[in-house]
Amino acid sequence: MKAARHYDIDALRVLTIALLLIYHIAIVFQPWALFVGFIKSDVSWESLWVPMSLLNVWRIPILFFVSGMGVYFAMRKRSWKTLIGERVQRILIPFLFGILAIAPLHIFIFQEFYGQSLNYYAHMGHLWFLGNIFVYVVCFLPIFYVLKRREGGIFKRRAVQLMSQPVGPLVIALFFMLEALLVKPQIYSLYAQTWHGFFLGALAFFFGYLLMYCGPTIWKTVGKWKWMYLLLGLVLFTLRYVYYQLEAPGYLMALESINWIFGVFGLCHQFLNKPSKLLSYASEAAYPVYIIHMVVLYLGCLWILPLPVPVYLQFVLLVVFTFVGCYAFYEFLIKRIWFLRPLFGLKFGRKRGLKSTKIISQDI
Repeated sequence: MKAARHYDIDALRVLTIALLLIYHIAIVFQPWALFVGFIKSDVSWESLWVPMSLLNVWRIPILFFVSGMGVYFAMRKRSWKTLIGERVQRILIPFLFGILAIAPLHIFIFQEFYGQSLNYYAHMGHLWFLGNIFVYVVCFLPIFYVLKRREGGIFKRRAVQLMSQPVGPLVIALFFMLEALLVKPQIYSLYAQTWHGFFLGALAFFFGYLLMYCGPTIWKTVGKWKWMYLLLGLVLFTLRYVYYQLEAPGYLMALESINWIFGVFGLCHQFLNKPSKLLSYASEAAYPVYIIHMVVLYLGCLWILPLPVPVYLQFVLLVVFTFVGCYAFYEFLIKRIWFLRPLFGLKFGRKRGLKSTKIISQDI
């Protein structure tokens, strides 16, 4: 039987990428921005980091969850060889291209901003996420196909039974709490190119697949209990803010993260699980926008940060510039130039890209 399409997952991917852009823009206005390789504004806006800290514990893990869900959809009608081949085209090629061309480009802009000599550095930058996803696909695919062949088995029945209870998602949280206790990350939200980010991402990717494997049961659970998960997340964030100055022990931040994630799943499933032309367009654009956004953000820093305007206005201008700039790059270059499309994770278009070949975003 054909599985129902989850428009809420498409919407969640789009919203999460949008929040990622805002998060990265907020880093520019923090006094420690240079320490994580970002251009830094001369004027800081440290209070902006409070809501960003709330976002930070779940913004990356939820993307790994969604990526695992995408593999479930992709496996419905593909052999493992076909799926690996598609992942090479859709993930590995953009990842390698990004290392050689995209990340070095925003480093050039960084060097120009600070008056440094221009030097070429091939590196992953923000595209580390794609490298992790490709590794997870290769490593977990044999397990996923075993599960697929045994859909009527006891493991699935037990998993469905567990996920039918509100405690089910909290059992998943135990694995993330254990990861934090074993790996002991110095900063929980430092995911990029760390073992903590790798293992946390692997757990989220695996459980993302497993949630879709359980069928509609999990969506009924998160829909019914979403406010409980969100309340627990808020309580844990308040505890982190009041008693730990935003950096609580890792196991508490892991528990907070999972509650936010399942609360957001429930909200999106209730309110965003419907098709629209805007969602269809944004679903295709989200991946290329993720790849190009740091270049656009740094261009905006070149022109906006020197302006003699209040810091909050600089932030607003940089948000507008980044979103509009990413849209322009996607709409007028990436989408329409046929040889650029596969370098940014899109399929080749017909007639040299003038007519777009629609992607199925849930397969990504």
